[in-house]
Order: sequence, then C-alpha cells, then structure tokens
Amino acid sequence: MTNTRQARLKNLGEVEQTVMDYLWTHGPSSAEACREALASTRPMKDSTIRTVLRRLEEKGYLTHETEGRTFIYKASDARQNVAVRAVKGIIDRFCGGSAEQLVLGMVDNAVLNRKQLERLARKIAEKEVKP
Repeated sequence: MTNTRQARLKNLGEVEQTVMDYLWTHGPSSAEACREALASTRPMKDSTIRTVLRRLEEKGYLTHETEGRTFIYKASDARQNVAVRAVKGIIDRFCGGSAEQLVLGMVDNAVLNRKQLERLARKIAEKEVKP
C-alpha cells in the first residue's frame, strides 16, 4: 500500500518567496536569469542565488534540468497547488481539519465579505451539478 498524501512543504523565507514568485510568473529560468531579473529589487551575488535555488530544490519547490552546463530551474508545482497545500496544513493544525471553521473565522474577522461568499457559494453549486 502506498501513501498518496503529499508531504508538507517547508516554509519559505522572504528571499525564497521572491525567487518562487519570479519562477511562477516567468517560467523555467537559469540562476543567472533569476539573479538579473531580481537585481533591481533584490540584488544578490551569483553564489547567493545558486544557494537559494539549491535550497528551494531541497525543500521540494523546484526541480532542474541541465542544458549544456547550465541548470534550468522550474517550479515543481503550480502556485495555486502549493497555496492549497499550505492552507490545508493550517486547517489541519489550527482548525481541527475543518475548512468550515476556517471560513467562519474569516467571515467573523471580515477577511471575506458577502460578495466573496456569494461567489464561493455559486462555485460550489456549479461543482455539485457537474458529474
């Protein structure tokens, strides 16, 4: 029997998040392309970006392929899928596994408004109609 539950990804630091945002937005990139693209907002040495990319790969956020002698890094999963797993972890740890409890807390704390809840309700109703 195999365990189909995906392992929880480790949290991202600020620089790691910036690099992931770049890769999710721009797609597969070399370390040099990442470093150059982020230089105006987050200047890094070549060794620093390579360390960040290696750590992201170790944490399971990235994979790489080799083109000649250059590593081309790409996100292991879509941003939305990573976000869903992170929220699932929060639901499990803080809400006893109840997504409803999380949503109710978001309503109580004005994180979600009436229009957003109505949109969610429509989306759920659409899902229930489809086979």
